[in-house]
Amino acid sequence: MDTLQRNGILVINATNGAIVCSSGHIANTFVLRLKGLLGKRGMQDDAGLLITPSSGVHTFGMLFPIDIISLDKNNRVLGAWERTGPWKMRGLTLRTRSVLELPAGKIRRSGIIVGDRLIIEVRR
Repeated sequence: MDTLQRNGILVINATNGAIVCSSGHIANTFVLRLKGLLGKRGMQDDAGLLITPSSGVHTFGMLFPIDIISLDKNNRVLGAWERTGPWKMRGLTLRTRSVLELPAGKIRRSGIIVGDRLIIEVRR
C-alpha cells in the first residue's frame, strides 16, 4: 500500500479561503489512479480524491456524479466541471498535472473558479 494513500489531505482554496476538502486521499500509483472512485456508491461532503500525476480523468463505470477540477503544476485551477455524470472525460490538457475529484456540488459550495490556486496539505 502506498504511504500517501494512507495519509489524508486537506485542500484549501488560497484565493477565497474556503475549505474544499478536509478528508481527502491521494491516488499516486498506477493501480490507485486506475481504480479511482470505481466501486464507490458516493462521497462524503468533506471527501476528495487527488489523482496525481494525471492529465485528465474519465467517469466510465462510475455510479454517481462528481465535480472535477484540473490543476497545473502550481495547483492553479485550469478547469472545473460540476456534476459530471458517468461515461464522460474531463481535464484532458497538456498543462494538467493533477485532478481533484469532489462530491457533486462542491465546486459551487466552495466558490472555486478557473484561476484559483489550491493549497494541498498532506496529513501524516
